Amino acid sequence: MMSKQSMDSRMEEAKISLDALVPKNHLVRKIDKSLSFDFIYPIVESTYSTIGRPSVDPVVLVKLVFIQYLFGIRSMRQTIKEVETNLAYRWFLGLSLIDKVPHFSTFGKNYARRFRETDLFEQIFIVILEQAVDARFIHEEILYMDSTHIKANANKRIFTREMAHKEAILYQKQLEEEINEARIAEGKRPFGSIIRQEVVERKISVADPESGYYVKTEREKQFAYSAHTVCDENGFVLDVMITPGNLHDSRMLVPQIERVKSRGFSFYGVAADAAYKTPWNTKYLIDQKLRPIFPYTRPKGNKERFKKKDFDYDSHYNWYLCPNDQTLQFRTTTRDGYKKYVSKSFICETCPLLKNCTESQKHQKEIHRHIWEDYLDEAEHLRHTAYNREKYKKRKETIERVFADAKEKHGMRYTKYRGLEKNQVHTMLVFAAMNLKKLATWQWKHMSSYLLLYKNRQKYQSTLLVKRKLMLLSTVCSKRKLAVFFAILFDVDEFHPFLFY
Repeated sequence: MMSKQSMDSRMEEAKISLDALVPKNHLVRKIDKSLSFDFIYPIVESTYSTIGRPSVDPVVLVKLVFIQYLFGIRSMRQTIKEVETNLAYRWFLGLSLIDKVPHFSTFGKNYARRFRETDLFEQIFIVILEQAVDARFIHEEILYMDSTHIKANANKRIFTREMAHKEAILYQKQLEEEINEARIAEGKRPFGSIIRQEVVERKISVADPESGYYVKTEREKQFAYSAHTVCDENGFVLDVMITPGNLHDSRMLVPQIERVKSRGFSFYGVAADAAYKTPWNTKYLIDQKLRPIFPYTRPKGNKERFKKKDFDYDSHYNWYLCPNDQTLQFRTTTRDGYKKYVSKSFICETCPLLKNCTESQKHQKEIHRHIWEDYLDEAEHLRHTAYNREKYKKRKETIERVFADAKEKHGMRYTKYRGLEKNQVHTMLVFAAMNLKKLATWQWKHMSSYLLLYKNRQKYQSTLLVKRKLMLLSTVCSKRKLAVFFAILFDVDEFHPFLFY
């Protein structure tokens, strides 16, 4: 039978609490149970005046931001519209059905006037991590590191060209010292100042000058930012740093590990892709007693010619052996920190493998070995272990999944703001929301499991207590008499004696 819904119920009045209308397993309930936002008050207290009209509660403002990022809402204006009609959001903010929702511009004004000069958002990120640590959800064994590009809010065809000095690498001074030490040990004159200020041409966006021109392929060119991210084995984001999109990933390994260590975390190893596999990064990790977990890197060049791996290095004699069992002797250490090994031309001229070895007009094969390549060899040795293979495979379940969720569910494919500072805050809030969501969900599941376990245990203990009492009574009279007694007591036809066993 077809029925028709009456529209008269629209005007019906009912006496009911807002709490009763919010589902018991709604995400906002889980978050409210797992995290108290009262820590915000002392952080922002100094930015508020002691006189004047009452302001909007800063906790309400921060919760509005989390509603926006947790549920992937595009803007604060749209978030306010959602709060006006969503009962769960009102419950989370502590607003009744008739309370007025703050204007969408309120947060923007408070951010510009109060929050911008504070570390409020970083403190929020850290507090959520501390809660995860207290709940023992952070797995301090392997650190997973990678970066993802976020397309900037800028037209890739509108830019200016500027000449700029190339940034000096972090380890330049240490590299210079070790190069000169090696040359002195060789009996050669050390180099002077090796640090060179290279000038390069760069494309600068007119709309967003702080973004970087990123070239992935000939077809994929854009202005972008890079979100350099670190997470643990459970997918909790431990740190994020925003840089221009044209900054190479390898330059961010050391700064990010230092930031993670400054927050009190300690790990056994670091898993990263081939972009981080450099001599300096590997040396840093091994010196810091961190296990490098890197992938196999395919050698570049002509496939028909011998690769560097086809030549065996002998550390005792400090030479290379070629596939024809001839030696490549050490020649010198270059300014870039590479040791040069050269074959003997009169031997190579008559070598049957010459065409597969080199195209040099002098019939000489040259191999360059970095002064820190021993660390790369150690990392390559560890790569073959079962432990490294197992842990590296988990990148797709950890850091790659973090990026996928951030882009698919939280709108991180494109930037909403311009400039490094705003994008740093935005990205940190996205990952803070993701951490909070995971923390609240996991705690809720654990609480439900503990509650079920407690109920089952109470039921088991009650049954056990009854059986023990019956067994005690059975010691003073026969089981058959007890069965008759309990049958009369409970008004049943028969009480089985097996209950007393």
